[in-house]
Formats: sequence, structure tokens, C-alpha cells
Amino acid sequence: MSTLGIAVIGTGKMGADHLRRIGRTVGGARVVAVADPDGDRVKAVAGALDGASAHTDPAAAIAAPGVEAVLIASPGPAHEEAILRALERGLPVLCEKPLTPDPAGALRVMEAEQRLGRRLVQVGFMRRHDAEYERLKELLDAGAIGRPLFLHCRHRNAASPSFFTSDMLISDSVVHEVDAARWLLGQEVTAVSVLSPTPSSTAPEGLGDPRLVLLETSGGAVVDVEIFVNCGFGYEVRCEAVGESGSASIGDQRAMVVRSAGRWGGEIPQDFTVRFADAYDRQLRRWVAAAARGGVAGPDAWDGYAAAAVSEAGLTAAREGVRTSVDMVERPALYR
Repeated sequence: MSTLGIAVIGTGKMGADHLRRIGRTVGGARVVAVADPDGDRVKAVAGALDGASAHTDPAAAIAAPGVEAVLIASPGPAHEEAILRALERGLPVLCEKPLTPDPAGALRVMEAEQRLGRRLVQVGFMRRHDAEYERLKELLDAGAIGRPLFLHCRHRNAASPSFFTSDMLISDSVVHEVDAARWLLGQEVTAVSVLSPTPSSTAPEGLGDPRLVLLETSGGAVVDVEIFVNCGFGYEVRCEAVGESGSASIGDQRAMVVRSAGRWGGEIPQDFTVRFADAYDRQLRRWVAAAARGGVAGPDAWDGYAAAAVSEAGLTAAREGVRTSVDMVERPALYR
């Protein structure tokens, strides 16, 4: 089996996490080019890899010898240009969310794919590759609890990074629940409402944390999302599906429970890379296998566009305090 040559764009937290996986926990691939605007950092990263070239320009990394696929882990505003460069060369892409920061950019990506006549872009919504989420999806698809009525979701982080904004509660955090809900239910989100309690005393000044986000779907289900990024105690992602004839929950008691000295307790993950470590592994393995065949193995550009459209409606709902309809184009034939 040949080894897939990958260009990795971005060497921050997510880029470094993917670099660690490629060649260690994921076989059949190796990094042949790395790009990051920090010249010293990218040289150090590339120097630790066998034969990888270092670039400060993503386009140069994408065009480097031996590149057969592109993994994008740079900040969201830089995604569109890198994706379009990769598509110009007919290269498969795994792009960390968001696909683009706004629906207009995602539409341009879809238009480029449609000109090629095939799907080459996969979006890094890793929850679709999580074992618990996969089991819940199978249960819902089988109709085991009847028609879904509600999804109750909780998304909590111990603390938010210094650069985190109120908008990012929707565009960077709740966007995961948006994609998971669309996938689990097989329905589009049609409207968004956002409720904001008095901010927690643990939230940095100016950050409207926590919030309750309500999503309405095309199939008549309602999804509520508690987003709380400064809960203080750890990282939690939970989801309960309530159907006409039953319910199913995921995300509870994943860790070992210890009973000792008259007490019991467990450990709460402190970071998403811990909670979803296996999902990231599966995502990358599946993408490498699909990219070697010139395709995708997960959420595509349409899913990235839909998430961006819902996020845009969510931002309006949060700023204006009104229920906001989601404005989306008709789904192109390539993505049906």
C-alpha cells in the first residue's frame, strides 16, 4: 500500500494534535509539507519530521512535491483560500471547523467542488466518528425510540481561552451540536433562538456565558443546547434523545468510577482532545483511506455550509434577542 503524502496547514493546538497522529496512531500517511505564518515554529515542526518541507505560505505547502492531500487546521478566516488552492490541484481536503466563517464562503467552496464534479472536502466535525454518537445514530435510524421529539444537549468547558468571544459561543462551540443534531436526526435546522441568563461570575468580563440555544428542525423536533464554557470543573458533552416511545442518553459516566474509604468518584476530562481522542483517531484513519481513493469519509462541504448558515442565524438571534429563521440555498445534486 502506498503512503499518502499530506500537507498540514496550521501548527497550533489542532494542527499539532493531527501531526502527532499522522504516522503514529494513523497508518498509511506521512506529512510531507507543513505551513504556518510563524516561520521559526514551522521550521522547528518540520525539522522534527522525516523529510517534511516548511512554509509560511499555505499555497506553497499545498504545491510542494509529494502532496496528495491537505489537512487544514489554521484559523477559520484562512480556510477558504487554502481549500480553493487545494481544489485547484484536485486534492482531497480535511478542514477543521468551520469550513468557512460565513455561508457565502462555504457556497464558493461548494461551487468549486461542483465545477470538479466530485466531493473532495471533508469537515472536521469529529463527533460523527465518536463511538457513542455512532450508536445513538444507529438507534435513531432504526426507530428504536420512535420519532425523535427532543435532543437535550449539554456542552461545557472548564474555562474559555483569553481570545474567546460571545459570538464564538455559537460559531465555535454550539456549531458542534448543530452538526450533530442535523446528522442524528437527518433533518435541517430551520430556526434558532438564544436565551441568555445573567452571565456567570466565572465568565471573563464581556463574555455572555452561559447561554441556552434552541434549534427547530425541518422534521418538527426541538434541540436545546446548554453552552457553558467556564463551568470550572471540566469538559462535558452530553446528549439525550427523547422519542415518542423512549429515550437514549450518551456522555454519562464515561470514566472509571472508584469506590474507596467510604467515598466514590471519577475523573472528568479537562479537554476535548481527551474526551474525543478516539473519535479524532477514527476520523483521521477514515479520511486517509478515503483520500487515497480521492474521496471523503464524513461531513462534506454541504454540511459545512449548513453549519455556517445556522451559526449566522444563531448570531443574529443572540444579538437581537429574536427567533431567527435559517436562510439556506437548495441542496445541490452533488451533495444529495
